[in-house]
Amino acid sequence: MSSETDTSLPAPRIQLTPQQWRSKLSPEEYSVLREAATERPFVGEYTDVTTEGVYECRACGTELFRSTEKFESHCGWPSFFDPAESEAVILRSDDTLGMRRVEVLCANCHSHLGHVFEGEGYNTPTDKRYCINSIALRLHPSGSAAE
Repeated sequence: MSSETDTSLPAPRIQLTPQQWRSKLSPEEYSVLREAATERPFVGEYTDVTTEGVYECRACGTELFRSTEKFESHCGWPSFFDPAESEAVILRSDDTLGMRRVEVLCANCHSHLGHVFEGEGYNTPTDKRYCINSIALRLHPSGSAAE
């Protein structure tokens, strides 16, 4: 489900053509971020990372999540219980694959990040699991020059 064709969303602040996105992203990044693909479970670079820092959108650099909200869900992808700021992501209904899910998009560039699930019983303050593709993120460890 490509966000580029959804007219119900507010316009992204960063708007690039598919060709511009392809030149900026690797083929794998483009597939996930711009075409809503999913990376295979348990292979992502941040699945088991416990480094403190800030996770940003790999496509546009917007801060999305912080390590303080990351938790181990054993689902195969990085999991967070809340975004860094409520305006950092957009949630929208996703009825692909014959099931109802809630897709998570970067609010700044509308890149596909993953999905959010509720009521699974995780011991987190929100009872939500933002299940995010590692390839959609870039981690800036605490104390790095990016802060």
